[in-house]
Amino acid sequence: MKIADIELGDRPLFLAPMEDVTDPSFRYICKEFGADVLCTEFVSSDALIRDARKALEKLTIYPYEFPIGIQIYGHLTEPMIEAAVMAAEAKPSFIDINFGCPVNKIANRGAGSGMMRFPEKMIEITRRVVDAVKIPVTVKTRLGWDDKSKIIVDLAEQLQDVGISALTVHGRTRAQMYKGEADWTLIGEIKKNPRMHIPVIGNGDITSASGAKSVFDDYGVDGVMIGRATYGKPWLFREIRHYLSTGEILPEPNVNERADIAIKHLLKSVEIKGERVGVLEMRRHLSCYFKSLPNFKDLRMKLVTEGDYREVINLIEEVRERYGENF
Repeated sequence: MKIADIELGDRPLFLAPMEDVTDPSFRYICKEFGADVLCTEFVSSDALIRDARKALEKLTIYPYEFPIGIQIYGHLTEPMIEAAVMAAEAKPSFIDINFGCPVNKIANRGAGSGMMRFPEKMIEITRRVVDAVKIPVTVKTRLGWDDKSKIIVDLAEQLQDVGISALTVHGRTRAQMYKGEADWTLIGEIKKNPRMHIPVIGNGDITSASGAKSVFDDYGVDGVMIGRATYGKPWLFREIRHYLSTGEILPEPNVNERADIAIKHLLKSVEIKGERVGVLEMRRHLSCYFKSLPNFKDLRMKLVTEGDYREVINLIEEVRERYGENF
């Protein structure tokens, strides 16, 4: 599969952009476990053109992350163009436009999946962004606004016609948010459309290696994008790649292995963001690495309240000592 001239290999695995999750330290860990394509957290076009510090920080990418996309979102054409140009100056592999985020504060003002109510505007913004930058532009979106307006099959053609290099589709409507099961049938219909020639990446409910293989086989997608299932389980990329190559299911990492991963992740977070912020932003990850352990409440509370990274490492070692031989 290729995005424009970017060769991604056979059946590539994408890390989905997730706010407050896919920061550089988590991307680093996912890359080590075999994620083929990374994407930043999504960046507000309005915040970016106001030079908001947090938005600008999200443009920081590292040489080992390539291929990587910077994802932007917004509901106004001119700020989206300006933000795309700023993002392109960071020299990512591609710019991705977020037309898929369903959260109220974004969708209700017409950004993210809110743009599904205004497909003509979506097409116009996409066309203008494609024309404004010299690197590939991709789009991530959903099936439609609700069950009565699943417009994605026709919309996919229109997005392709204004010049995008790949399309990612999450198999839910905006009204579904993240509830219910993802419906891949319309993603399959896009792939069956003889007019479509750009890669189609499927997203939604990929939680296992066998599940990833099934959507490749059943719907013919060129790649799969994995989001929430990687949270506390970045080794899912390794499991999927191994299964696609061999048909074998890898065993889950034991507690000793997960402790090693958690420490590596923590140290990378502190290296990139400093001790205070690095530890604070790791809290959402640390308990997830060990969430299946019994009688874990006392250690979990300590892990998510301790502010000294050295003490956090000691707590992880305590997890290892308590559970390592049996889990």
